[in-house]
Amino acid sequence: MARTRSDRGMVTAEAAVVIPTLVLFAAMLMWGLMAACAQIQCVDAARAGARAAARSEAEGSTLAAARAIAPGGARVVVAREGDLVRVRVEAAAPTLGPLSMTLRGEAVALAEETVGR
Repeated sequence: MARTRSDRGMVTAEAAVVIPTLVLFAAMLMWGLMAACAQIQCVDAARAGARAAARSEAEGSTLAAARAIAPGGARVVVAREGDLVRVRVEAAAPTLGPLSMTLRGEAVALAEETVGR
């Protein structure tokens, strides 16, 4: 099959379109993976904080337990609601340009001193 003169440079033009698209797609996949990891960290931090609060540890220890696992810059809130302790962890997702969102994790535990009453 003979090449015609009009086909010349076609591969270059296709590569100029495909390569930036692949780079953007790879960047979006990486952002999604980083956001998923940060979400898991928020949930794990809330669980650790709820366990510490349920054991009636000092609020400083509870916050330290949650912040040790939470993503950097996360906000941790501990609240007592009757026999339950609730820990909420909020953190900003890793940003990629205009994509920004808040990740949240929450855990609730029964306070140990209320067990067996």
